[in-house]
Amino acid sequence: MGDVLAALTTLGDKLAAHVVLAACAIALGILVALPLAVWASRNAAIARLSLGFASLVQTVPALALLALFFPILLSLRAVFGEGLPTLGFLPALLALALYALLPILRNAVTAREHMAPGVLEAADGVGMTGWQKLRLVEAPLAAPYVMAGIRTAAVWTIGAATLSTTIGQPSLGDPIFAGLQTQNWTLVLAGCLASAGLALVADGLLGLVERGFAQGKRLFVWSGIGIALLGIAASAWVLLGAALFGGSQDDDSVTIGAKRFSEQYILARLIGQRLESEGFSVSYRDGLGSAVAHSAVSSGEIDVLVDYTGTIWANQMNRTDNPDRDTMLREIAAWETETSGVEVLGRLGFENAYGLALRSDLAEARGIASIADLAGASRQMTIGGDPEFFERPEWIAVRDTYGLQFAATRNFSPTFMYNALQSGEADVIGAYTSDGRIAADDLTILDDPSGAFPNYDAIILLSPEAKTDPALVEAISPLVGAIDVEAMRAANLSVDRTDAKKRTPAEAARELARNLEPAPQP
Repeated sequence: MGDVLAALTTLGDKLAAHVVLAACAIALGILVALPLAVWASRNAAIARLSLGFASLVQTVPALALLALFFPILLSLRAVFGEGLPTLGFLPALLALALYALLPILRNAVTAREHMAPGVLEAADGVGMTGWQKLRLVEAPLAAPYVMAGIRTAAVWTIGAATLSTTIGQPSLGDPIFAGLQTQNWTLVLAGCLASAGLALVADGLLGLVERGFAQGKRLFVWSGIGIALLGIAASAWVLLGAALFGGSQDDDSVTIGAKRFSEQYILARLIGQRLESEGFSVSYRDGLGSAVAHSAVSSGEIDVLVDYTGTIWANQMNRTDNPDRDTMLREIAAWETETSGVEVLGRLGFENAYGLALRSDLAEARGIASIADLAGASRQMTIGGDPEFFERPEWIAVRDTYGLQFAATRNFSPTFMYNALQSGEADVIGAYTSDGRIAADDLTILDDPSGAFPNYDAIILLSPEAKTDPALVEAISPLVGAIDVEAMRAANLSVDRTDAKKRTPAEAARELARNLEPAPQP
């Protein structure tokens, strides 16, 4: 319990960012929902359309809704210019505001529909204007019901805001996602407790406001609103202080992106620590999906990203051929320069390829040494993969090349894939060949005799702006060619293990830096 409390004390900036994001999203939802509710109460067609749209939004999973705003905002840059943010606060704000819309709108419309006709007729009878009737009669009668909708929206929004980590917005989702990927359950629990506690506090304060409206006690109303505003103001002050004194607005500030697995967290910290030693201020955008991460470095939303040649080749360039690694790298570098201005700084020195893995005892018992051998047994087996794996063109190429037909496919987080293999939830997984758990768990990576999987050399990408900074390039360049696969496996395992030797990504990065191979001289 002491570890959880210690972790909670480190979440101040994440909590502040979460409070500001959720408060702004709820406020925007209220600003949209209440006028729309007034209009809907006077027009049946508008009521059907608005409630139907709000209900439709609720059917979209919050994670998907957040992700959808990235391509939407990216396309809107053609109208509003390249300065329009596509990651971080803006897409999270818009998605969460839509998510908050339904309970507020539905409660407001319902409250108006169930008002006693006699009260409204009396207001008309004394000659009230439409504005007077809304302000003096309808609004006070509807207020308790509207507040109930706002309470529901607040709890939903605070919970859903943890998912904004996936589009680069700092939140209490950061420790949750990082903990899940690195099996740091203390971080997961701390993030969950902080999010749940925030939701309970918000619900309590809004409940006080609701009770004040219902009982006609202004003290309750203004007390609840006042305490909530103080909390929001304090959170905004924390973020402002971090921006002013933490260096995040400095001209030398660099944003480093990371995808959703341990290796990416480690490499991002490795790069960040080198930049910090050279005087740069650094921030991180963790937990990004492959497509979002690549688009982010192309658009300048992040400055530095470690990506993999096979991922870019198959997913971004839509290539299905499989040339040698040097040819692939040359063509990727030329394509990046031509299409977005991104620079491929070079290979880090190791490959993190996809490979089909199974327990060594199972492979030996069934005589499976290659993917070709697996084809005959696949109908009775379950395969697991990360959330992207089964939609990637590389998997489709492997499946079709070898005629694989599994009894079932299951998605797991990258960390839980390996647990699923050990527990028997999956027989085969789409593993990462630089993962330290392959040796630790005694797994066999199956040979790929047809070369269906492309190579996946780890490479450093620099955004169009970052590549023009000589000091940044000079600081990162020593990493090119400096990391071999054994060093990377050891670093990955140090983060993924669950015993007393477990390391954080930052600690693993420092240890990796001490053991780096010198980059080859030209």
